[in-house]
Amino acid sequence: MKLKGKYVLVTGAGGFIGSHLVEALVKREAKVKAFVHYNSRNDWGMLEFVDRHIQSQLEVLTGDVRDSDCIRASVSDCDAVFHLAALIGIPYSYVNPRDVVDTNLVGTLNVLQAARDFETEKVIHLSTSEVYGTAEYVPMDEKHPLYPQSPYAATKVAADQLALSFYRSFDLPVAIARPFNVYGPRQSARAIVPTIISQALEKKSVRIGSIYTTRDLTYVADTVEGLLRICESDQTKGEITNLGSGFEISIEELIELVARCLNKSIRAISESKRKRPKTSEVERLCSDSKKAQKVLGWVPQVTLEEGLALTISWIEKHQGLYKGELYNV
Repeated sequence: MKLKGKYVLVTGAGGFIGSHLVEALVKREAKVKAFVHYNSRNDWGMLEFVDRHIQSQLEVLTGDVRDSDCIRASVSDCDAVFHLAALIGIPYSYVNPRDVVDTNLVGTLNVLQAARDFETEKVIHLSTSEVYGTAEYVPMDEKHPLYPQSPYAATKVAADQLALSFYRSFDLPVAIARPFNVYGPRQSARAIVPTIISQALEKKSVRIGSIYTTRDLTYVADTVEGLLRICESDQTKGEITNLGSGFEISIEELIELVARCLNKSIRAISESKRKRPKTSEVERLCSDSKKAQKVLGWVPQVTLEEGLALTISWIEKHQGLYKGELYNV
């Protein structure tokens, strides 16, 4: 399906990836409904930082994905749904696993049921590389075993499988997008890249958890382009598609790279309170995205150095959003 002129719902539109996706959809001339989590401040999350011209073309809906009536009303007249709404903090999932289960699993069920009832043309469900756990082999393709090592990852495995079951049981046109470690402007301090940058801008040291784990970092614009192509392709229904760079970097190396970008010396301080429980730590992630390249013609365009420069520039301008001295659960 081509997105131009289509009515498209984005759940989690107030989040980091969601806000960038909404921008891209408007530029593709889709008619966008942006679903954000209700709050009494009428705060649209990261959509607040989207250009006013883009904002003026959105229909912003407020609610909660756990509310089935609210979701049904939002999905009812949409041609496509990008389901991004989720509680994504891994440390938070250790503290409040029930909240994470309710949002990530029940919320997904509500979206799937509504899409089935209203015969939505395409549902793109956002997964995560965390479902794979520590790499058993690299690069990690879509056939890599699933081994969730946190309550968050477990909810995403369950949500992914629920989505696929709706494809198999009811022929709901669902596609699973599985991004690796997305980074870029507007990302919260619970993620590793802004955690490092926000501290490094203010001090000569950064406090983090493990420094030896490796991650596959993909710039947000590349990830969003992958999501759009997954939606528009007729070959992605019932399929899982990795979206990653295929390049892994350790957290220690990442800190060194940020330091070079800032032209300063940065010391890494590993704190036990920031580390995951030993058997919950994902030691290594590295994507095999050959499927995305073959089926979608998708290849990341932004280098890590270019992406970090763009991210540093944004965080510098919005340093007040980050509390570098605090551990963001």
